[in-house]
Amino acid sequence: MKRLELLSPGVAGRYVLAMETGLRALICLLSLFVLLGCSGSAKDQIIGVENPREPSSSVPGVRSHDLFVLTSRSQASDPALMYSGDRARTLGFARVTVTIPPTHEIGRIERPRRSVPDPRRESTVIDPRVYATDSAFLADLNRALRERPASDRTILAFVHGYNTSYADAVLRMGQFVEDTGFRGVPVLFSWASAGKFLDYVYDINSALAARNDLIAASRILARSNATSIDLLAHSMGNFLTVEAMRQAQVEGTYNRSGKLKTIILASADIDMDVFRDQMSVFNPDDRKFYVLISADDKALATSRFLAHGVNRVGDADAEELAKLGVTVIDMTAVQDPNNLNHGKFSESPAMVQMIGQALASGNSIDAASGGNEPITGAVRWMANSAYSVFNGGGSYTVVPTE
Repeated sequence: MKRLELLSPGVAGRYVLAMETGLRALICLLSLFVLLGCSGSAKDQIIGVENPREPSSSVPGVRSHDLFVLTSRSQASDPALMYSGDRARTLGFARVTVTIPPTHEIGRIERPRRSVPDPRRESTVIDPRVYATDSAFLADLNRALRERPASDRTILAFVHGYNTSYADAVLRMGQFVEDTGFRGVPVLFSWASAGKFLDYVYDINSALAARNDLIAASRILARSNATSIDLLAHSMGNFLTVEAMRQAQVEGTYNRSGKLKTIILASADIDMDVFRDQMSVFNPDDRKFYVLISADDKALATSRFLAHGVNRVGDADAEELAKLGVTVIDMTAVQDPNNLNHGKFSESPAMVQMIGQALASGNSIDAASGGNEPITGAVRWMANSAYSVFNGGGSYTVVPTE
């Protein structure tokens, strides 16, 4: 009988290390599944649902925001969902109103916990409307612009991320508009995310399938009477957004109207190698993107693991990103009440206020309140947080103030 040979100490050590690494990665994935699964467990049947005993209009202190919606989702059979996670063959047009309770806290979404919402403590989504044509949508959008002072006739377009239902996207944009104090007209582009943690591949393909729809949506917004358009994308929504911009640039149609001003890419779930290729088609003067990153982003850490260890843009090295000609805002030191650290742009009170100030003033994010220095005045908006700005070869750091 042959004697079984034991592994040498070196080989055994490497084997144990590989097993430990794999186990840690599996635990990380399972932990993230639990966290994201819990965050998305609330029902999405909230569109158009009012409290008959206490409608939001009867509650003192409730604030409301009308959101216009362009979407590549299919309409849902349940009107309380409005749109599903299925892909539509044509672009859809809609509008909803999001109410914010008087007890609202900056950075939080007070999502309804019951089938009938309590507008005193929870947000509601009311008065849903679907437009049959782009001309009807555009006419109502222009009406909303006309109702504002000339200085506020601007559009903020938001492209949400992965694992986001239609209700999730609407509530997030309503909260962001409220917390930033944005006074223009908010427009949501909602692509067909399944809104489920395990449907990552489906969501990637939905994002790719929505590129032409996003380009069509941008052309509709460019035809509006808005004086300028600011664009904010989050997570996988950045992949869709930058792909669409790249495609338009190659076709020679990118920002022909000249209305597109501030472009913010928050926690971008884009492969760094892909991003380099995307940026290569833009002239240096056209790379006026603000890239918000955070090294402690747990969601992007999982995405990086699934992508064979290639960094995502949202957790990449700041100076390496800045070499591509974009302006990088490093949010690693910014505190986030959500332990995933994936939504600091909207969940951190400091970041929300800083972005809101930049949008309101028309200045760049790294000069949020004007001033002679790139970061002068931004300090007071950051409260007790610190962040760094990397612009090409330069690096500026905002430190906490007493």
